[in-house]
Amino acid sequence: MPNARIFQQGTPATQSGKARSGQWILEHEPLEAKRPDPLMGWAGSGDTEQQIRLTFPTLEAAQAYAERQGLDAEIVPPAQRRLILQSYAENFR
Repeated sequence: MPNARIFQQGTPATQSGKARSGQWILEHEPLEAKRPDPLMGWAGSGDTEQQIRLTFPTLEAAQAYAERQGLDAEIVPPAQRRLILQSYAENFR
């Protein structure tokens, strides 16, 4: 079972810019389930590795880091971007 995953950050649905969209992110998989706090009701756990999110410029750099740290990383391939070309006039049909 992998204890980390490497994926490529996509652009948010609310933005059309491509800044930081090519970065690769390494996140640790959770070691324990989150549980509600009895006082506030917020979800939390004692696993502090979930808070770590590392960014890398290339997939090879992320894989090299995972190897150096002894992590079994799962690589999630990026989703293919689908462009829908339409004209402004098609909004009024």
